[in-house]
Amino acid sequence: MLATSDAVHRLRAAGCVFAEEEAAVLAEAAADAAMLAAMVERRAAGEPLEQIVGYADFAGVRVRLRPGVFVPRVRSELLVRLAAEEAASKEGSVVADLCCGSGALGLAVRARVNGIILHAADLDPVAVACARDNLGGDVHQGDLYAALPEHLRGSVDVLIANVPYVATRHIPFLPAEARDHEPRTALDGGDDGLTVFRAVAERARDWLSPTGLLLSEITEAQAATACAIADGNGLTATVTSDDDLDAYAIIVRPAPAR
Repeated sequence: MLATSDAVHRLRAAGCVFAEEEAAVLAEAAADAAMLAAMVERRAAGEPLEQIVGYADFAGVRVRLRPGVFVPRVRSELLVRLAAEEAASKEGSVVADLCCGSGALGLAVRARVNGIILHAADLDPVAVACARDNLGGDVHQGDLYAALPEHLRGSVDVLIANVPYVATRHIPFLPAEARDHEPRTALDGGDDGLTVFRAVAERARDWLSPTGLLLSEITEAQAATACAIADGNGLTATVTSDDDLDAYAIIVRPAPAR
């Protein structure tokens, strides 16, 4: 088999910062020398490591991945933690994972909280197939709420919506492995990065239970606008962050009746 040292040298020459660690992961995943050589070349060309080996370790679970599917980010562990805390507060909580991609967030929440009722949805058929690899049933294809079964309306206790939130003008500045190997629909959030969040917030009250919770990832710069969007749709919002994860999340609930 291709020596790990040779793989390290090739990856380092390609600019991979963690060449030693990545070479070890590739070597473990490769069945033979030819496969390892091909995988190293794919990584050197900029393909995400997780798509090459077919999995990502995220928030305590191993997530199966397919080429072209959004790779779960470490920062999204904040959403998992918040969602799990809320889901654990009610037996049999209904959890919906919109823009689910590989299904990583829903999978991680289900691993932490027994007995939840989990549904996931994505517009991208490749992502839906990948999420079914990870979650089994109750993964739906369609545009946001249109994909969810009608019987969930008004009963969702935890709505995770890890929507795309990169402003369109910033897409060219993303790392090449994201820009070239992940679907644009999973990255591009429109002019201010909040276009999809607006669509989620607009109909959130229809789908959340009276005590339900909507969680979405944002940037620090988007916090004030995102809170205003929530307020304009009859919702109340707070923003929390985790410095270690470099993550921000908006926590949204139906506003009490006046």
